[in-house]
Amino acid sequence: MKAIALLLLVAGCLASVALSARTVSKYITAQDQDRYGKIFAEGLKSTDLQAVYFSTASGGLSAADKTVEACKRLVTVYGESKLNDFERNFYLAGAWKNLACKEAIAGKVKDAVKGSLGKDAGSAQEIYFNLFAAKALGLAIDDAVKTQVGKNLQALLKKDDTLNSLGHGFAVAAEIGASGAFAFDRVEEAFVQADEVDGKMLQFEGGLSITALVVNSAFKLASSLKKPVPINAEQAVKFATYFLSRTSVQTPKGVSILLEALNTLTAEKTIAPVCIALSGNGQLQPESPVLGVKISDLLGKPLSPALAVVSTTITSKTTNEALASKVNLVPTNSDPTVFIYNLKALNPARGQYKVDIETGSYKQNLKINVLGKVKVASLEIGVGDSDSTSAVKKHSVTFSKKLDTELAADSQQKIVLRTQLVDESSGKPLNVHQAFVLLRNKATGQEIIFVAEADSSKAYKFEMDVGARSADFGYKSGTYSIELIVGDALISNSFKWLVADVNIKFASDSPKESDNTARKPRPEIIHQFRVPEKRPPRVVSDLFTGLCIAPLALLFILWAKLRTNVSNFPFSLSAVGFHLGLGAILALFGVFWLKLNMFETLRYLIPLALVTFFCGNRLLRSIAGRATEK
Repeated sequence: MKAIALLLLVAGCLASVALSARTVSKYITAQDQDRYGKIFAEGLKSTDLQAVYFSTASGGLSAADKTVEACKRLVTVYGESKLNDFERNFYLAGAWKNLACKEAIAGKVKDAVKGSLGKDAGSAQEIYFNLFAAKALGLAIDDAVKTQVGKNLQALLKKDDTLNSLGHGFAVAAEIGASGAFAFDRVEEAFVQADEVDGKMLQFEGGLSITALVVNSAFKLASSLKKPVPINAEQAVKFATYFLSRTSVQTPKGVSILLEALNTLTAEKTIAPVCIALSGNGQLQPESPVLGVKISDLLGKPLSPALAVVSTTITSKTTNEALASKVNLVPTNSDPTVFIYNLKALNPARGQYKVDIETGSYKQNLKINVLGKVKVASLEIGVGDSDSTSAVKKHSVTFSKKLDTELAADSQQKIVLRTQLVDESSGKPLNVHQAFVLLRNKATGQEIIFVAEADSSKAYKFEMDVGARSADFGYKSGTYSIELIVGDALISNSFKWLVADVNIKFASDSPKESDNTARKPRPEIIHQFRVPEKRPPRVVSDLFTGLCIAPLALLFILWAKLRTNVSNFPFSLSAVGFHLGLGAILALFGVFWLKLNMFETLRYLIPLALVTFFCGNRLLRSIAGRATEK
């Protein structure tokens, strides 16, 4: 018995965890609804047939939208659409029905839709558009047609099992009843393909369109077959979190399928997530520290049935002590989704608090800030010698007032400011996130900001050596205003206070000229070749040239003595061209040595080398041919 009791206890705990996880922190706000209404209004004026259809599919059309002119315009947009015929017919039939057009739709559209039901479609999407176009037109769909559609769909899903096809297939199967029961076996296959993001969201590859299509269609199929919903409560929360992260959609289609998906999840009471969020920004003012909590469905509507009890436990994040335990929030008269609790009697200290909300089976953890007020207990400002250890003569200034006398400081002095900040309610010294001292040149408007640091007594102190900080001011002497800036996330009266004016005189030997020079544009950098080295005297060059030519002269002398046989020289174009080209290359090298640079030489050498190469090749081939004949 003990074991059974233990198992029941564990099961109860697990169920409690699952139920408590059925909360989200966002919902469709009134501002979202207003923006969606504007998107649909613009969509009705669009020349895109799809946008017109989804703008009418929201169910929020007014009588002013359902006019004869709107129906005529729909026909015009239909005629200009470049979509496939089955898509055009579907969007036309759906929008025609949503606009409640009085006139009968064109007969050719009805005939085309009716004829398409008797033919096998090429994709699950085509079946979807044809079937729902027929439904919008009020065409009768008998059991024989449903059976044929079911067989066609089953064959197509075997060939194409992408999420897009499965999503459209589930919607078709939900409409044809028993003939589409086979599709429910594919639902689990579709949902296992969902991607988890940061452990908080579930979505399908393809984004909002595919995710909404699969969720909406699978839920419709489960409902039509009276099967359990295809996902559990935890998955429902993760899908809802994803949909709520896409509330910034800007197109009629995106808005329409988003709202349909949220309505689908909300309608399933066994797994429907509930939104528990702060009403307002979570900043509780010290005069009226009222905690407000918004509890609604995903669309921001009151829960049904209404909540009996909403309790909260408020704990300080600093001390971890409970400020309030299991106290009940009360509903407001103006908004049944908002519950409040006034903390005034608890006299909460300034700080951050954890708020645990519990209502029935739902739990949510929230965070709030209880703001306080800062008070300037004292402020002193003065000027003294920077290298002196003697006390600086200081002037006391009352908060929000300005020092009557103008201070004066030069490069040998320092400016000192010290202030004590306290909590207005407790009178205790206060540490703030931001404490700055701003100096602004009253003539030029130039500003420079310094950080005021807290000392051991928790007073904020600012000390500036004028000479050491001259460069920060650009050595611009003049009258500067001194302002104290205090800010913190946990105080409600952050302020900016003009404390005093000070006439600052920087050193007269400041490097103004060097500064001006540094700001001038530098000379343009132009690339230059290295200057050639100095050549040797002409006599040396001529002597060296003669020594280089001597072997060539010796060669001609020896040829003359040996009586060189040139009778075998073939007087062909290739032979003459080769020798002339070779000679021209040698001559070019000589000119290169005398006056040309490397780039100029290469420009002449390339064509000469090509001619010499081709002529030499022909010459060698002819010589080899004569040798073979012998």
